[in-house]
Amino acid sequence: MTNQDHPSDHGDRMGPPRPDRDLQALSAFVDGELHGDERDAVAERIADDPASGATMAAYRAQDNALRALFADQTEPQVIRLRPRARDRYLLAACFMVVGVACGFLLHMLLPTLGDTQPRFAERADIAYAVYAPEQRHAVEVAASQQDHLVTWLSKRLNRSVTIPSLTEYGFELVGGRLLPDEEGPAAQFMYQNAAGERLTLYMTTATVRRNDTKIRTLRDGQRTTFYWAWDRVGYALSGQIGEAKLQAIAYDTCKELGGDPRNW
Repeated sequence: MTNQDHPSDHGDRMGPPRPDRDLQALSAFVDGELHGDERDAVAERIADDPASGATMAAYRAQDNALRALFADQTEPQVIRLRPRARDRYLLAACFMVVGVACGFLLHMLLPTLGDTQPRFAERADIAYAVYAPEQRHAVEVAASQQDHLVTWLSKRLNRSVTIPSLTEYGFELVGGRLLPDEEGPAAQFMYQNAAGERLTLYMTTATVRRNDTKIRTLRDGQRTTFYWAWDRVGYALSGQIGEAKLQAIAYDTCKELGGDPRNW
């Protein structure tokens, strides 16, 4: 039978081969940090294992070279060792995990940091820019089917939906459509006046966690969006009709939908 069939005594004492542990043991042996049975076990392994002997010889050669290099130096020398490739990868992975965790926490905390602009206002602005120019497909359900539109969108938003009237400002309802919000459904209602100018009212319950009836403003080029939150619903009125006129409509719309004018 070969030697592989009969594990040596020193193998029993040191346990199954583990590269990291073996290298540490050889390094400690060269540095004189082992004593007693532990030192004898490593010495026996070196004697029986050519690879271990070669590693130990390399360690000793490196140690002698370092001693010779600094033999004439009177001041203590600081040697900076570059981390191994595996250690560098582990360090980079740790930094990446920490960065992702910090980004996630920041994302979770942003809605509670005061005047941070909600995402639904941006989505409302984009939805206006996409659908307001449409002539044939501006809405999914026309104003002629307003009862069906209200029933459908109330079911999808899981709350009673009210479509405010803007006739006193010269705008008539064109219709509405269902849109995706960041975490659920949203509704968009479109209005148009005799001059062909259009407004859209965006509603969503998906990303609203607190009331904020103070009306705020989002501007993007010639587009303006006034937005607010009430009773866990986010509202955004978007248009290009002049900021002062749009603000007046937004205030009345907020009031009609249940907002508190004292917070304006």
